[in-house]
Amino acid sequence: MYVQPYLFFNGQCEEALEFYRKSLEAEVTQLMRFKDSPEPHTPGMLPPGSENKVMHASFRIGDTTVMASDGMCTGTSSFGGISLSIAAQDDARAEQLFAALSEGGKVTMPMSTTFFASRFGMVTDRFGVGWMVIVAS
Repeated sequence: MYVQPYLFFNGQCEEALEFYRKSLEAEVTQLMRFKDSPEPHTPGMLPPGSENKVMHASFRIGDTTVMASDGMCTGTSSFGGISLSIAAQDDARAEQLFAALSEGGKVTMPMSTTFFASRFGMVTDRFGVGWMVIVAS
């Protein structure tokens, strides 16, 4: 069995992909816009002007593939009750990743040393996605 995250950005997917490309060195491996769908959409399903929004995307962060979409393009995303965890190879890389994800976001737990990690911190990025950055000790 394999569990894979799928994030719905409700109209900000392309902006989020670019942010993750810059901050996490993510590689976009697939991107399909609503206008490229081989099947027509149900009338009224999407707001007018959404044809260039992202219907489906896949991107890789390290060894992990994350999927994403603009969903129904309804506005602000909500990612309550879940965070993505990144295991950095060393303290310097953890600090770098944390700083990049914090840009325009909100730090919920500053990077620090804990009993379970040489570096650990929590941040909600500018798109509302929660992240935990850790270097396990």
